[in-house]
Parts: sequence; C-alpha cells; structure tokens
Amino acid sequence: MADAAKRSRLSRSAEFDRVYRHGRSVQHRLLVLYRFERPDDIPVTDGASRLGITVSKKVGGAVDRNRLKRQLRDAISRSELTDASADYVAIARPGLPELVERDGFEALLSIVDELARKLQPASQR
Repeated sequence: MADAAKRSRLSRSAEFDRVYRHGRSVQHRLLVLYRFERPDDIPVTDGASRLGITVSKKVGGAVDRNRLKRQLRDAISRSELTDASADYVAIARPGLPELVERDGFEALLSIVDELARKLQPASQR
C-alpha cells in the first residue's frame, strides 16, 4: 500500500516543472493548485492522479509542514473533482495551517474542491 501511494506522487524536479510550464493553475489566498493533463506516453499508476505538494518554510516548522502535506494529500485524494488522467501540484501559502487548525479539515476540503472545480476541463463541468 505504501508503494502505491509513493508511485502516485510527483517526486522529480522535471515532473514539477512540466506541471508548472504546461499545466493550468488557479489560486486561493491560501492555496495554489496546478493541473496538467497527462499525455498518453506517461503511464497511469493504479488509476490515481499523481500529486506533488510544495510547502515552504514560511508556512511553519517541519512538523507543521509535514502535517499540512498529509492533510493536503488526503483532501485532494478525497475530492471527487480530481481525476486519474491528470497530475496535480498543490502549493501551500502561509496561513493555511492556521485555517485548518481553526476551522477543521472540512475547510481545507472545501478550498481544494473549489479550486479543483475551476480546473476541470469544460467538458466535465
């Protein structure tokens, strides 16, 4: 199970760069979400979208950043608006951990759903 989760992550700098350069993005005050439609030559792993998460030191210490990465990974995997044919990159901005702590995981899920809805192809809206 851990192997499947790791395979569904973006890990190389070139993979992140591809999403940044060729993907679409939407932003919220506390979160930026990129979506890149994966071409046919990149295999789909376990029918899941691949995900990369960036959390800078401005967001908090290592414990806070790792907790936020776990929460973001969970929120994006739970969102019904993400699909397996795309790669996603989430960039957390300062203030997001405080929002999650104050308003709960549902607030994070709401932001992720809002951004994912905006990134859906026109044919799926």
